[in-house]
Amino acid sequence: MIKSKAKMKVFKIENAQILVKNVKKIYHTGDLDVHALNGINLRVKKGAFKMILGPSGCGKSTLLNVIGGLDSPDSGEILINLGDEFKDITKFSKKELSLFRRKNIGIIFQFYNLIPILTALENVELAARFSQIPKPRQKSKELLIKFGLGDKFKRFPNQLSGGEQQRVAVARALIKDPIVILADEPTGNLDTHKSNEIYKILKGLSEEYGKTVLIVTHDEDMADKYAEDHIHIRDGVIFKSEEEAHQDIYKNNKE
Repeated sequence: MIKSKAKMKVFKIENAQILVKNVKKIYHTGDLDVHALNGINLRVKKGAFKMILGPSGCGKSTLLNVIGGLDSPDSGEILINLGDEFKDITKFSKKELSLFRRKNIGIIFQFYNLIPILTALENVELAARFSQIPKPRQKSKELLIKFGLGDKFKRFPNQLSGGEQQRVAVARALIKDPIVILADEPTGNLDTHKSNEIYKILKGLSEEYGKTVLIVTHDEDMADKYAEDHIHIRDGVIFKSEEEAHQDIYKNNKE
């Protein structure tokens, strides 16, 4: 836990949800070192809806993964506002990190990652039970109805369209009421109409429920249409974003 004057300096922006400080990540492949993240500094406010843009291999998904605790950076800090204080998840043990993800992070993947032998309802309900949500079946039904899937409870993933599968995946991510939702190319396999449906749902989570939503995408048209701000990454560095204006927070306030 960060204490004393250092906390007052670094965390003077009270509405921040995520603070990333000088994060670096290198992948070693044989004799080759790939610098996926090369000193990322980022501030994301509570309830933000942001798109992370950039060419393939630039570090977009790696940034999303380290924020969500799916991967660990080699250095730097990732501080998440859990309501009463910021916690640096890079200091968590594996058990603490697993609990953090289970309680606080909703993750949506490009390929849905639904369990094929479970129905739409069972996929969402399993996530609810895993997170020990009260009345898991009832709440799962309510959420699927909200997403227009009230008549699809008993359908298996292969009996659903791509857009329907992704709506089930969104419901599964949301059922535990996470504070942060991370989506990696959530509409990469969908046409424009279905992509709009998914982005409207995700945008609504930010506007209606105050969820902080970060989305990795290649689709600049959708980003321009829905996002309040873009985070542009190239070669593991943020190079075009309003966040650059806040990087001096980290450079000028040393703990």
